[in-house]
Amino acid sequence: MSDSTRAADGRPICDYEGSTYRTDFWEGQGREYEDLAERTALRRLVPPEGGRLLDIGAGFGRLAELYGGYRQVVLLDYSFSQLQYARRRLGDERFIYVAADIYRLPLATDTIDTTVMVRVLHHLVDVPAAFAQIARVTRPDGTFVLEFANKRHLKNLARCLLGRGGDPFSRAPVEFAPLHYDFHPAWVAERLGEAGFGPERSLAVSLLRLGALKRALPARLLAGVDAALQRPLAPLAPAPSQFVRSRATKGTAPDTGGPDGDALRFRCPTCGREPLDALSDAWRCADCGAEWSVIDGVHVFKDAPDVPRAG
Repeated sequence: MSDSTRAADGRPICDYEGSTYRTDFWEGQGREYEDLAERTALRRLVPPEGGRLLDIGAGFGRLAELYGGYRQVVLLDYSFSQLQYARRRLGDERFIYVAADIYRLPLATDTIDTTVMVRVLHHLVDVPAAFAQIARVTRPDGTFVLEFANKRHLKNLARCLLGRGGDPFSRAPVEFAPLHYDFHPAWVAERLGEAGFGPERSLAVSLLRLGALKRALPARLLAGVDAALQRPLAPLAPAPSQFVRSRATKGTAPDTGGPDGDALRFRCPTCGREPLDALSDAWRCADCGAEWSVIDGVHVFKDAPDVPRAG
């Protein structure tokens, strides 16, 4: 469903460009329970309303309907084609679509009230660099809601006891497949703290992710049981997905007026200048001269041969 490519700085990226991820992984693929469980977690952790929300790794916009209380929503993904589909489905009224590399986020500093990242961290080779970018764009006292693949989940513990797997209590991330990582909750908490985020609350999600259970019981019943267990089991981290809500602890930023008072400001991913200058169908950096296209309503800030560049 995905391929590996490389960002401009050489770091590998899991690329879903042109993939059928939506239909091959989600729609009609028996993951209704996981979808419902994740939606429950986000409703509990994401502030219900605000100015501007950023969804990193938004893909085809699976979770976009949860952000109805925000005046503006930025759907960001490395895949241009996934965002094209999201735009056709969701329109432009409150949504801005950005194709970009997480290690060089093209958003100006302190422009986001709430950042959400679900099913993305397990693809990242450089978590500290990604968290640093998220901390930069999230305003002081803003919220970061993160989901990550938890190496301490029950099936991994059972494998370890049977001598069939690695140590689930080791804090180091483990790459179990190319560009697929599991993380220890304590390691993630340490990286969040280093980036300037203070964890507030966590949830254990998708505890019942077993094929036999999903075949035997309705997805809504499983999701209801999952909802009842998410909070009390969170400290034990027994589920394959762990959700964490953190608060940005950096100092006060000047009031920019929010989405009602200013347009989303962009940053040059090449040299870091912000804001960029708006052209008719592109963004231009006054310092380095780079131009970044707006194609089919998607703001494209990635270097890739399958996506045309302005100029």
